[in-house]
Amino acid sequence: MTPDEEYPVPGLAEPVEILVDDHGVPHLYARSEDDLFRAQGFQAARDRLFQLDLWRRRGLGRLSEAFGERFVARDRAARLFLHRGDMRTEWSAYGPATERVACAFTDGINAYVELCEQRPELLPAEFRELGYRPGRWAPEDIAVIRSHGLFGNVEQEVARARTLRDFGPAVEELRRVREPRRHLSVPEGLDLSRIPDDVLADYRLATVPVNFTDDGPPLPHTRPEGSNNWVIGPERTATGRPLLANDPHRAITVPSLRYLVHLSAPGLDAIGAGEPVLPGLSIGHNGHVAFGVTIFAIDQEDLYVYETNPDAPDEYRYAGRWEPMRVVRETIDVAGRPPVDVELRFTRHGPVIHTDGERHTAFAVRAAWLEPGAAPYLGSLACLRARTADAFVDALDRWGTPGENVVYATPDGTIGWRPAGLVPVRRGWDGTLPVPGDGRYEWSGFLAPGRLPSVRNPPEGWFASANEMNLPADFPHDRCPVAFDWDHRFRHDRIAEVLCDATAVTVEDCLRLQSDTVNLAARRVLAVLDGYRPGSEVAGAVALLRSWGADETVGSAAAAFYQVWSRRHLRPALLRHALSGLVAPDLVPEAMRRLSADEVVGVDVRTDIALLHALRDDRSTLDPLLTRSLRDALRETRELLGDDPGGWRWGALHHAAPAHPLAGRLGRHPARLPRRERGGSGDTVMSTGYDRHFAQDEGASFRIVVDVGGWDDSRAMNSPGQSGRPGDAHWDDLYPDWSENRSFPLHYSRKAVEAHTRTRIVLTPVAQVHG
Repeated sequence: MTPDEEYPVPGLAEPVEILVDDHGVPHLYARSEDDLFRAQGFQAARDRLFQLDLWRRRGLGRLSEAFGERFVARDRAARLFLHRGDMRTEWSAYGPATERVACAFTDGINAYVELCEQRPELLPAEFRELGYRPGRWAPEDIAVIRSHGLFGNVEQEVARARTLRDFGPAVEELRRVREPRRHLSVPEGLDLSRIPDDVLADYRLATVPVNFTDDGPPLPHTRPEGSNNWVIGPERTATGRPLLANDPHRAITVPSLRYLVHLSAPGLDAIGAGEPVLPGLSIGHNGHVAFGVTIFAIDQEDLYVYETNPDAPDEYRYAGRWEPMRVVRETIDVAGRPPVDVELRFTRHGPVIHTDGERHTAFAVRAAWLEPGAAPYLGSLACLRARTADAFVDALDRWGTPGENVVYATPDGTIGWRPAGLVPVRRGWDGTLPVPGDGRYEWSGFLAPGRLPSVRNPPEGWFASANEMNLPADFPHDRCPVAFDWDHRFRHDRIAEVLCDATAVTVEDCLRLQSDTVNLAARRVLAVLDGYRPGSEVAGAVALLRSWGADETVGSAAAAFYQVWSRRHLRPALLRHALSGLVAPDLVPEAMRRLSADEVVGVDVRTDIALLHALRDDRSTLDPLLTRSLRDALRETRELLGDDPGGWRWGALHHAAPAHPLAGRLGRHPARLPRRERGGSGDTVMSTGYDRHFAQDEGASFRIVVDVGGWDDSRAMNSPGQSGRPGDAHWDDLYPDWSENRSFPLHYSRKAVEAHTRTRIVLTPVAQVHG
């Protein structure tokens, strides 16, 4: 059969066939793994070259050489957080063949970059618009770039420290729920007044996405980018085969963070999604084991605070003596400007992110994700070849970061859950606050993987995780602290509500559950209306809420009013009331700003529920608070949606309209996608967290449901499309179906793939010239 496209690829031993199906999913068929991963790199670059290049430049600290001097500070910060250890140790930590896979993968990317130089028409529009060319990759780029994972505990440490410093522990209890609940104790030797408000400026520069439109300082990224997953045993399904579902909740971006791919070679036949910049995949199946992940919130970061030597600022006190920082000098190339020389400082714990010469203080971050073998998601390569549940679980021992709830299922009916990731051992302290860097607060290695709980074939016949605190009641948190910053459990509890009595479950049932918009948190909040007697001014609004089933569908008037009321009026009213008894009146406005700092990136509804519960017997306080907040919310909702509640719709407010980072600069290419109505919220299984304009900014752009053993009956979605090239047929073709919560078949067998092939591509070896 004559291919639709054919490309020469140096380094291939034999031709590789790529069959791109109706939905843009490439199915790669090679005769060796070397050729397979080389082809994966080539195909990833063919679809996502600008995304790949931006990731590499951001991670390596090389944005300035393409985009100019405004990125110098960001580049310096990124270089602080590169892995700088011995590469032989690094590669061996992931298991056999990982270095070889990385070499093949990056060779494939470079082959496409070289092809773009030979055929400029292949170069994506972003490079032409910005006037630069993609760079070449080295295999170690895959491993040394660490700043793209999911982490952020150091943000919570600093936020806690600042709140304690300025307002005390009672106000900190209002800021964020800790699970399990424990008393906060300031570590001995820590002076909270020494922690400046901007201590994390460099950390944020290194870890937040690139912004081409805003020159302001990066904001903390504290929204819990979570996920749902579940596995259902054969006794609960219609087919007698297990089911596995996963829908990671990440930033809604153009192009998508995820990339679906099918990798087939002798000894390996895996399909699913990973990040396009990495070889392999982290969610999907390999014909023997299906697997999915959600964040398991291991505390993998600590902020260390040092006393520095007044006579030698690059020395810090450790174990009773002055210890020198390691100083690394590097040069940052800058487009259109002379190079800039920078100095990077490191303590024994990690990169120095802030120094205060006047107060003789320095701050460094220790992060598990800087340890050998801890490049985010690269540990998934060790799992791809597992053919049994036991082999899969054993392979998870090599998983470093981020912490994950891994669920798995096999055709023989086995289902299970296993947390994965490096858990620092902290003896005598818990990691909730920054600590002195003088030697008293050290990690004692990492917890042995077998020390964490796990589940195999649970008696309930199913297991689910949704980023909630899911360690058992008897887990020894004092002796073995794992984390205290977990997401709420309302998504998990809604999944449990649906699955607990379900039988004959189908793929379609799982897809519906992934799109479920029932808000269990809203049910708890609305319980406050029991016993409330509204006046005539708000009686209609209260009746609307009381008659509502807490289902946040796009057409729901009550959902629209509830979200405006609970988030914009009830929560601030509750916080102001609570603060009035905790801080001086003149401090209430600043305390409100501090507690509302996370409002842009999500709200912890557990705090609202706790405050309402505390007022349940004080109707003289609660009822006026409800009346005022309902009245103000009613006024705002009328301004937003009109005077007639009969015309209100949640979807008229809550919407998706994602845009390419260069939207408005790509000429004829429509880089901003049309507005689509969205149901749900950040508290529903279909997590659709939104910004101050009600625009969805997080959620599941990628979803998968695997029929374990009936592989061709699996379904998936990856919005807005598989391609990252504006104008390509698969750039936004999946966006309409995604917005309507539809999915497409994830073809696996060669017969199914061929029946749905749209484009056939052949990669051919290039004859080597020997001198």
